[in-house]
Amino acid sequence: MFRTALRNVFAHKARLLMTAFAVMLGVTFITGSLVYGDSLNQATTAQATDGYERIAVNVAAEADPANGGRPGDLDARTATALAKLPGVAAAAGRVDGFAAVADRNGKPLGNGKDAQGGNFAPAADGKDPAYRFTEGSGPTGKDTIALDEATAAQGGYRVGDTVRVGTNKGASSYTLSGIFRTDGTKLPAGGSLTLFAGATAQKFFLEPGRYQNIELTATPGTDVTQLLSRVESVLPKGTSAVTGARLAQIKANLATSGTSTMSQILVGFAAVALFVAAFLISNTFTMLVARRTRELALMRAVGATREQVRRILLTESLLVGAIASVAGLAVGTGVAALLQTLFADTAAPLALTPTTVIISMLVGTLLPMVAAWLPIRRAMAIPPVAALSAAEHTAPARPGSLRSGLGAALVLTGTAAVVYGALTTGKDARTVIGLGAAIALTGTIGLIPLLSRPVVTLFRPLLTRLAPVHGDLAVRNTVRDPRRTGATAAALAIALTLASGLSVLGASATQYLDRATTHALSADYVVKSAGGQRMTPTTAAPLKKLAGATNSPLNQSTGYRLGGSESVLTGVDPATIGKLLRYDVVEGSLDSLAKGQIAVADFKAEQAGWHVGQTLPLERQNDQRGSLTIGAIYQADEQSDLMPSITAPDSLVARYDSTPSTAGILVATDGGPSRAARAGVTHALGDNPTLSVLDQADIRTQDSSGIGDQLNVFYALVSMALVIAALGIANTLAMSVLERRKELGTLRALGLDRAGVTRMIRLEALLLGALGATLGTVMGVFLGWALGRTLQANVAGYELVLPWGRLALTILIALAGSLLASLWPARRAARVDIPAATAAQ
Repeated sequence: MFRTALRNVFAHKARLLMTAFAVMLGVTFITGSLVYGDSLNQATTAQATDGYERIAVNVAAEADPANGGRPGDLDARTATALAKLPGVAAAAGRVDGFAAVADRNGKPLGNGKDAQGGNFAPAADGKDPAYRFTEGSGPTGKDTIALDEATAAQGGYRVGDTVRVGTNKGASSYTLSGIFRTDGTKLPAGGSLTLFAGATAQKFFLEPGRYQNIELTATPGTDVTQLLSRVESVLPKGTSAVTGARLAQIKANLATSGTSTMSQILVGFAAVALFVAAFLISNTFTMLVARRTRELALMRAVGATREQVRRILLTESLLVGAIASVAGLAVGTGVAALLQTLFADTAAPLALTPTTVIISMLVGTLLPMVAAWLPIRRAMAIPPVAALSAAEHTAPARPGSLRSGLGAALVLTGTAAVVYGALTTGKDARTVIGLGAAIALTGTIGLIPLLSRPVVTLFRPLLTRLAPVHGDLAVRNTVRDPRRTGATAAALAIALTLASGLSVLGASATQYLDRATTHALSADYVVKSAGGQRMTPTTAAPLKKLAGATNSPLNQSTGYRLGGSESVLTGVDPATIGKLLRYDVVEGSLDSLAKGQIAVADFKAEQAGWHVGQTLPLERQNDQRGSLTIGAIYQADEQSDLMPSITAPDSLVARYDSTPSTAGILVATDGGPSRAARAGVTHALGDNPTLSVLDQADIRTQDSSGIGDQLNVFYALVSMALVIAALGIANTLAMSVLERRKELGTLRALGLDRAGVTRMIRLEALLLGALGATLGTVMGVFLGWALGRTLQANVAGYELVLPWGRLALTILIALAGSLLASLWPARRAARVDIPAATAAQ
């Protein structure tokens, strides 16, 4: 049986080529996803844990609730005491925080959120074991710094140059004393690291004379577990100790959490591609088995049992899958290497694990067998005598009533579940919608053969007007076998459902973010921390001296219970805030801020049951008490980063909190936004690279870029399913041409020229594409609406947006892909030999 199956595979290799290619693409996708994910995890883990082997025990300061949340005591005396413990070779005190390095044009270098600063902690030999200097030496004075090698190279800095560095305490210029290399304990991927002298770093990042943690190195032969016990016995209150190995494990888990999510997304899209490929494989075997009906019947007639024939056919599908899987495994590994080159922050060897090989080979070999099982089962149901009596057994022209009835039931059930989830918008609404979508999509796949005739008929007037003869023939050929047409269009419909749904969600979310971020903003600029770090009210102080500018910081203060509700107060300048933020007051007056009253967002007032004129008792975590009166209620979006939930005069916030966190600084200039105005604001803030001066366009781009980038990645992944769907159309048309050789020869003999045959086949491809695109777009818009409804409950102002241009572009791409898929089948059909075809039996 194996030899027979192998002979049949090579005998029908041209017909199985598309099937093998589809399997190869699916396996390529899943292999690339797994290899890239494993490689990324391996590289991230290696980088995150690099250097921890030199740390025996790490002592860290923790917040002490009994001491008002103040970190535990780690100072030079603690470090000295720890250094004297048996088995300790050295004790290095560390502090770190946010520090951005400016290039020669004043712009921050590297990834802003990972711009780090730390202290140079030399041992007795004058060297710090955490850093290996390639040029110069570590900083020893308050006016010197050292930079990591990558940052220095990016900024073009050499030892002796003047470098401007900003921290949360301001920006200053320093002399570069050295350039170093370090490990993952200090420098995150894509970030920058600036070393200061110990006292300078303590002043910027903590307090003079204090450390955040102390790294202990052990003498050779020391038992780390015993050393940890000795360290814990002398630790001061509010501190903790952990071994370097345990700390490395914690860092690795944190570092790989994001990469694991991306790997899961990639595998999910790979599963969709394989699901689409299953339709192509099933369609191919349906047509292939139909073409070999007489051959299979003859095998049955000469003594082969039904089970033996079934095994031969399943073995053929297994061989096709195995060959394609090996190719997909190789190509997928290459794709993973390309992805790593394009997107990975660090170079690392590819991680092709045995698990990946086994999964890829199993999926690639079992998928064709599962997809081919139903066509083979149908073929085995045909009696040998009936099969031998005809040239070939034709598939039924009508879809089965059981299949259609089951499909309709699933569509109705799934649609009802989706609508229920969209209208209830409970905490499990998205789960209900997801299950309903899966059920409805499955039902649609079963129902497409029944829908194919009416949908294709809708396009008939257009086709017959453009090409009366060829259009009519194309329509008739398309609806001749509804099952084949449905299976081919289903693959395209799945891909278009994903693409359309993503387009609707993306357009709706982008419009919402655009409105939410800029609608309430009247100011010309918003000043924010480049790395998302904490700013203080003193940051905005220099702007008071800027001529022709109006500003107000947004000073957030937390830890309040206002009227029994957990609340955050945002302090503003009552005299200027009305010019900087657009408050849509629905009750009361914003002038009440100048009287020491507060203004509350409508969603907050509705949740707490507050109204204008109400006086609320105030309690704070530090036992401060008081009362506040509501003077105004205004409309606000709960998700807005700019519009506060509770607006208070800054003098009131200062009464309860001497160190509020400044979320942003609003600035308006007399002449409006301009390059000179932005430069003036930047210079007034001390040309600090830790601060970003953003106009409304910058904010809009910043807030929506994440969605755009994610959508582009998802569109690229969906395109794989579109490619496989196009292969399915090409395969269906190619097999159809083989089945219709006699018919095509007859048409040619009756006067239809080669151009006419080519046009007919291309119109058939367009009809298949139009059928799949129509159904997929309708389902995608429906699911996009349903998922959007679940967001409306939590995201005020979210509205459904239909991106007509993007939807039309997606449909045009699907039609163009269908047309390209028809080129080879149309060429083969046009070259049919008329005498041989008409003489075939």
